[in-house]
Amino acid sequence: MTSLPFRPFAPWLRETFGRPVHRIALDAGSTCPNRDGSKGFGGCVYCDVEGSGSGALREGQDLAEQLEAGMRRIARRQRPGDPPLGAIAYFQSYTNTYVSTQRLIETLDVVRPYLERGIVAVSIATRPDCLPAEALDALEALGRHVPIWVELGLEVADDQRLIDIGRMHTVQEFDDAVERVHERGFLCVGHAILGLPEDGREGARATAHALAAAGCSGVKVHNLMVLKRTQLAARWKRGEVEVIDAPTYVDWLADFVERLHPDQVLHRMTGDAPSENRLAPHWNVHKSEVRELLAAELQRRGTRQGSRFEGSRTPPPTRTLPSTSTRP
Repeated sequence: MTSLPFRPFAPWLRETFGRPVHRIALDAGSTCPNRDGSKGFGGCVYCDVEGSGSGALREGQDLAEQLEAGMRRIARRQRPGDPPLGAIAYFQSYTNTYVSTQRLIETLDVVRPYLERGIVAVSIATRPDCLPAEALDALEALGRHVPIWVELGLEVADDQRLIDIGRMHTVQEFDDAVERVHERGFLCVGHAILGLPEDGREGARATAHALAAAGCSGVKVHNLMVLKRTQLAARWKRGEVEVIDAPTYVDWLADFVERLHPDQVLHRMTGDAPSENRLAPHWNVHKSEVRELLAAELQRRGTRQGSRFEGSRTPPPTRTLPSTSTRP
């Protein structure tokens, strides 16, 4: 357990799986409906050409090679006498369920040979408007053998802001997707970005309320970053977009965390992008320090995660075993 005034990810992983666990980021070569013209072109304004991922597949490394390389990296961390390290196969880049059902099944099948080699969960990032029943069926088939996590981007709880930043889905679509994920017995992780254009501090608070109300088991949140090769980069260079500084982010993050449910796990609390790809911000604060600053701010306020939670909904219990559908 942790004495911190919020629920961080690493201790929760160890409590849940009984051993250290590391992610392996995977690029399955997907795209998005707001890139290919189905809903728009160019993608979300903050998203670069790698789709917030590694770009490994575009560089010629197929999925099996990516997974094998990740397993080798984790194996090198193993210390004599320690319990075997666990791994999360994380399909990160773009919208991973925005493919044909057959393609999704083939993608997920790559993981199956590794289930006896330390894969403790499979996490798949997608959009709430790209999660048809057929995709959930494919995930459920794999979920009979390993826990499934579905990561859904909300980013901001305002339909107009979602249009402005190129998301092109609604808050209601997010809520509906979370419900369908829970019906299948999967763990759901909701994403949020603080400091989006025209959103502000009240927007950060509203997004926290929305994620708490949806009942996501986990939450990923980070500050807005301006990356090269994004639509946002041009607007930032013209002086049309400002990014918040580290003290402001910590202040808003404390507001955000206070409004989450006490049981929601913070899978991420700040952004992380290579400095050579990032135009702004350039903080003199390491991402690990954000956690310490957040703890200090909450302690200064005399609050903690969930202090301002509004509602009665509790996130579903964590499953360490393969999921079982709750559908009738």
